[in-house]
Amino acid sequence: MKDILSLIELGRESFERVIAESALLKARRKAGIQEDCCRGKTLGMYFEKPSLRTRVSLETAMNSLGGSAVCLEADSPNRFWARESVRDQARVMSRFVDFVAMRTFSHAVIEEFSRESSVPIINVLSDHSHPTQVIADFLTFGEYCGKLEGKTLAYFGDGNNVARSLLAAAALTGVRLVWSGPPGYRLEPSYVGTVRKVAGKIDFVEEPDPFKAVARADVIYTDVWASMGQEADAARREKEFMPYQVNGRLLAAAPGEAVVMHCLPAHRGSEITDEVLDGGRSAVYDQAENRMHVYRGIFSLLSQ
Repeated sequence: MKDILSLIELGRESFERVIAESALLKARRKAGIQEDCCRGKTLGMYFEKPSLRTRVSLETAMNSLGGSAVCLEADSPNRFWARESVRDQARVMSRFVDFVAMRTFSHAVIEEFSRESSVPIINVLSDHSHPTQVIADFLTFGEYCGKLEGKTLAYFGDGNNVARSLLAAAALTGVRLVWSGPPGYRLEPSYVGTVRKVAGKIDFVEEPDPFKAVARADVIYTDVWASMGQEADAARREKEFMPYQVNGRLLAAAPGEAVVMHCLPAHRGSEITDEVLDGGRSAVYDQAENRMHVYRGIFSLLSQ
């Protein structure tokens, strides 16, 4: 395993290795065991988008393993690449750091950086996918639900980067993914076809009725209706997505053991209500914590 650009490229074996390593290091951390597998190593970070969980979890993970991190932040899209080519930056950064984590608007930039870099590249969010978020999601999924194969995840929202990564993870683990949302926001059929071709088979269902979508759900997952860069469409999306809000009424239609996830930040009162986000069936903050444990698992594996 060198790079983590998308889950479908990562593959089932490496996906499972990251989950297992993350779970192991999480247990060791809870037991007070210190790790130093990254002693003397440095993580370089490119951030074109603002961040709370990603930035803090990356730095905390690296520091806890004995390493250090340096972050480059942009105040506008593409500022990094307008000043100096992706190729030159990748080649230079490879001389300075041991890993590079990239939070960018363009997935193509991450792909080009990966081709030119001699050190591992980790996609920590692009317009196409959000693989490390979903690895943390599936670590959490397993903690709550046990063996994943045959379980059902109901996703409410746009067919965005998170949804694409959830579909790939579901295909890798044998999870049934039910998508529910307005017709104009479904996952691209071409992407669904790509995942099916690579994974061999997927259990993917589009269900326009939100109450039917949660009927067999083990996990109910939602995300913001307007991602960064889509603010101009926020009012229209709010109106179209409101029937798919994850609220108490929807949760009541799901099996009693179903838990709720959200990758955060949440727009309370829009895609999810306070009673659900703060309720006893919310796994959201465990899910957020697991971001750090997954980064620790990734750095540990990349250091071996």
